Amino acid sequence: MDPHRSFDLAPWSVGWSAWTDEAQARRESVFALSNGHLGWRGTLDEGDPCAVPGTYLNGVFEVHPMPYAEDGYGYPDSGQSVINVPDGSIIRLLVDDEPFDIRTGRLERHEQILDFRTGTLRREVEWTAPSGRSLHLVSERLVSLTHRAVAAVQYEVTALGGPIAVTALSDIVANEPLPEVHPDERVQGPLRHPLEAVDRFATDRGATLLHRTKGSGIGVAVSMTHDLGDGDATVVVETSEDLARTTIGAHLAKGESLRFTKIVGHEWSASLTDAALRDRVEAAVAAGGELGWNGLLAEQEAYLTAFWSIADVRIEGAPRLQQAARFALFQVLQSAARLEGRSIPGKGLTGPGYQGHIFWDADSFVVPVLSHVAPDAAREALRWRHATLDDARARAEHLHLGGAAFAWRTIDGKEASGYWPASTAAFHINADVAAALVAHVRVTGDTHLEREIGVELLVETARLWMALGRWDLDGGFHIDGVTGPDEYTAIVDDNAFTNLMAQQNLRGAADAARRHPDRARAFAVDDAEVESWQGAADAVVIPFDARRGVHQQSAGFTEHARWDFEGTEPGQYPLQAHFPYFDLYRKQVVKQADLVLALQFAHECFTPEQTARAFAYYEQLTVRDSSLSASAQAVIAAWVGHLDLAMDYLTEAATIDLDDLRDDIDDGLHIAALGGVWTALIRGFGGMREDADGLSFTPRLAAPMTGLAFGIRVDGDILRVEVSADATLYSLEGEVPLTIRHFGREVVLQPGDPVRLTTPPLADPGPAPTQPRGRAPREILRSGPVE
Repeated sequence: MDPHRSFDLAPWSVGWSAWTDEAQARRESVFALSNGHLGWRGTLDEGDPCAVPGTYLNGVFEVHPMPYAEDGYGYPDSGQSVINVPDGSIIRLLVDDEPFDIRTGRLERHEQILDFRTGTLRREVEWTAPSGRSLHLVSERLVSLTHRAVAAVQYEVTALGGPIAVTALSDIVANEPLPEVHPDERVQGPLRHPLEAVDRFATDRGATLLHRTKGSGIGVAVSMTHDLGDGDATVVVETSEDLARTTIGAHLAKGESLRFTKIVGHEWSASLTDAALRDRVEAAVAAGGELGWNGLLAEQEAYLTAFWSIADVRIEGAPRLQQAARFALFQVLQSAARLEGRSIPGKGLTGPGYQGHIFWDADSFVVPVLSHVAPDAAREALRWRHATLDDARARAEHLHLGGAAFAWRTIDGKEASGYWPASTAAFHINADVAAALVAHVRVTGDTHLEREIGVELLVETARLWMALGRWDLDGGFHIDGVTGPDEYTAIVDDNAFTNLMAQQNLRGAADAARRHPDRARAFAVDDAEVESWQGAADAVVIPFDARRGVHQQSAGFTEHARWDFEGTEPGQYPLQAHFPYFDLYRKQVVKQADLVLALQFAHECFTPEQTARAFAYYEQLTVRDSSLSASAQAVIAAWVGHLDLAMDYLTEAATIDLDDLRDDIDDGLHIAALGGVWTALIRGFGGMREDADGLSFTPRLAAPMTGLAFGIRVDGDILRVEVSADATLYSLEGEVPLTIRHFGREVVLQPGDPVRLTTPPLADPGPAPTQPRGRAPREILRSGPVE
């Protein structure tokens, strides 16, 4: 079996037929269910075999020391790592006195299906025990998108022969092991058994376990109950410090079934008392139990029906790309639907990768998508950033800077990265957060959010840039000694992406202060400070190589020696694992889109000719050792007319997790890269751009795609775009007319009055840009077309 073509093809689901130990951890990541608060990996019900167990609560972590070879000022004293909270997904099964284990006996059938329209993971098994007893097992689980703390499992086992005695051991298990995250015992030690038992309670149908993390002091409560309907079964409940078990037993004649629903609640708090935490989690379980499986499922389907009615991206002519696009959007939704004061970790809640940390890519690659398709979730992510402003101000003060410096990687808002060239020096994160907020307000019209949290956030980030920047003798404003998105080029002067994003940040702060002068005064902003932001923004220096006619990624970048791509073997990628950083830093080699990302994020600052030249130049240098690169390259390739290349990059972005192109999703999915799939489709092939003048589109298709349709929210209304080979149909659902531009032509859309506009011929873009040897997007995909 080809491990990169194992998932079954379907338009609204991802499935796996049969069973193999190969790529088990990958399937557990792909089949993960989450809602932004709670995540269950797609492990088997019985918990064994299991590659990487995982039940996560967004915000629950343990602290550990941060050992350094040499200490330095400003280094974080402690790190943060996500931990497994007590796992309530486990249901072990005994058939007579034999454990149900798919590795023993005879497995006749084994299927798992993740359904994007129901938000469920369904499993169906036919199995014969070594003794000859046969059964049919159907389980279905969900993590509720409407009840933040609730997950549920419907479990049914049927005797194919008989009579048999079946016993289900329905558990909550605490302190399940995480993968080793660090070879240093000082780091790993606190993570091995992070939960300390506080209390436990039993009922006639379930139990509650209370724990607290030993270092971070976070209280965690997990509770369960069971609904057996009218079934004739015995029930016994027992608890210990790290285990709660409900044992359900029944005798089944041939054709008879044992069926029950397990409702599991999950809560955490760093401040609530144990009694309050218990009350909260048991109330959640009671609410879920009152609805039962059918009620929870009906709510789940209704939620997703409403979501897909607007957010669905329909692709004609490419079934596998269609599946991948919906999978990507479903996982983005799952990562954020019930954030409620949190943001989105790099792996979402699908695995322990990146130690559960939140990075800049949540703000740059995920929040902008959510602003268009799930604005409530985007708002919560932005509120979380604002809630960490005190930590960001303290960090800036510690670095002897003004304003606020957001953490590069964190769980609770405090800096948890010990590698300063690619963390502390990557100040662009502050402008990325500001850009996400400004774009959200522009898209949604949420001026209340701008007033409530936006002004303060923009003021403090603007002050950071004023503290970081310097003026030259000619009146230019420079930002020195920083790292941009490309982590192979660190500690540089005038990184173009950083400077352009800082420019947007400064202008956004000035605009917000003028719109809300009373709020600005509350943060001691006066007219002189606003004018200083505007003046610095107007004077920001963007490095340009006049001899080569191309923008520089950073000052002097195009003068550096080029990396020896011809002498680099395929097995030496990613470069960071095989070459010292000092060598990477002084060469022209790009880990991920940086200047090219600036072409997307600050598109209004580049002419079409400058965009095309810059894209061609940096294509020769970009090795895509980051999952974040392909989507940005897809967008710009589409904009400059290299549609086949754009399709290649889109394909790579869309299949990076489903096909595990980098062999690295055992510890979770790449949520930001999955957000990039939407971006590549809508901004790239849809040609959507946003700026102060509104929305514009330049839609085009590329084989094998023969049609593209999508919807976005715009200021409370819904804009639908249907792209065919020669024309695009725009339709507006709402109350207020909307002005857009189609290939530069201004069009006023009236609600309920679709407009069909033709697509002009594509001008010859010239020869397609080339990539470093062995790094063309098709060459890292499996051979053959993506169906």
